[in-house]
Amino acid sequence: MTLGYTTIGEGAEPVLVFHSWMSDHTVWSPILPVLDGQTFTYVFPDYRGYGRSRQLKGRYTLTEIAADMIELIEHLGWRRFHVIGHSMGAMAMQRLLVDINDWQRIKSAIAVTPIPASGAQLDESNWAIFEASITDSECRRMILNVITGERLPAAWLDNRVKESYLTTTEEAYASYLKAWVFDDFSASVMGLNTPLLTLVGEHDRAITESSMADTYLKWYPNATLEILGNSGHYPMQETPLAFVAAIERFMKRFVLVPTF
Repeated sequence: MTLGYTTIGEGAEPVLVFHSWMSDHTVWSPILPVLDGQTFTYVFPDYRGYGRSRQLKGRYTLTEIAADMIELIEHLGWRRFHVIGHSMGAMAMQRLLVDINDWQRIKSAIAVTPIPASGAQLDESNWAIFEASITDSECRRMILNVITGERLPAAWLDNRVKESYLTTTEEAYASYLKAWVFDDFSASVMGLNTPLLTLVGEHDRAITESSMADTYLKWYPNATLEILGNSGHYPMQETPLAFVAAIERFMKRFVLVPTF
């Protein structure tokens, strides 16, 4: 297997975790010490051009991410598993739901402040800011500040911008941006019965309860929505304990409890 990945835990319930656009799997670092490693085995891959897969070239598309993840799943020998995706990673996660041969292999899915399968479809002015962020650190900082509600410490914003440059390549960053903004495969996900939890931060100005009602909750018959208090677009960074409690509470609904 060529993708780099990090494993946390050794439980019987496998969990595949998709990171977001601005950085690699290390965006999840604050939650790693408090995950239930006895129940779950969490695998955190890095996409081509990011983190431990930084050296891997590719087309940098959502379809490619899904194909790489399916290859990783087969390499790990997982028969059934859970999936979690953050922001762009939630859109890539949905691509996997569509492309995997048997979607029933997926026990549950969690979409964290997620881009829908229809893509972000930014207007011209917003696209200009996101496109400029490829090379402009101030634009990256502005984006982070807005989607977290303009309420987090300056040092956090500065560190996230620094990490975004350290953990991504410019080519991959630019190509994935086009994918999550302009791709639209929403027609393919409509009616999928995967149990799906959508998590939205109360201070997120990009992904809102209203936008989820028009997308995820409309498309997925078994989708539910939970609002995470005191959080913006990065709940794994902003409220890690509450975030872990929410995701593990949901996944444990689909864990078979042995009878004695």
